[in-house]
Amino acid sequence: MQCDHPKTVGIRVFAALLLAGCAWLTGCAQIKLGEPVASQENIVKARATGADALALGTFALAPGKDAAMDQRVSIRSNNIFSPYGNSFASYLKENLAVELRAAGMLDAAAPATVEAQLTDSQVDAGASAGSATVAARFRVMRQGQAVYDQELRTRSSWDSSFIGAVAIPAAINEYTLLYRKLIGMLLEDARFKAAVKR
Repeated sequence: MQCDHPKTVGIRVFAALLLAGCAWLTGCAQIKLGEPVASQENIVKARATGADALALGTFALAPGKDAAMDQRVSIRSNNIFSPYGNSFASYLKENLAVELRAAGMLDAAAPATVEAQLTDSQVDAGASAGSATVAARFRVMRQGQAVYDQELRTRSSWDSSFIGAVAIPAAINEYTLLYRKLIGMLLEDARFKAAVKR
């Protein structure tokens, strides 16, 4: 089971700071997010759903949304990308996959399949305040029928900095954590629990 460890988190934060510092000095950078890591909190939530196992279906950008929203977010002059095919919908899928895998609940043959459409993805790191939003419409499918269909949204705001080497890694961290938070919201939704229960 892979979970966050203080030392690992420290190394990841240092790496993000180093990357952001270089980006600030050069004026523009292409930065890929780190791979998601399972959290103890979401592992507990997954096991509390009552499901033996879950399968994962298609995770894609919602119809009618600008394709660029799935491909990148901009933090000042830097473009941030998903490590999975440059798709934040795929990044959302992998965030759920790592939590279920760590909980021993990921099974492609499970009777309930979770799928999602990314409906919002944005981040802003202003000179004094930052904000980010991630949202998705989740479905649970059983025998070809949707037994759960709900859009979930999470948002974060924080004190930002005029200095790019401080503001950029802080924004990346806040934005990244929203995917974990969104998965947590899904796993503790009573309607989702009812849909996936064994």
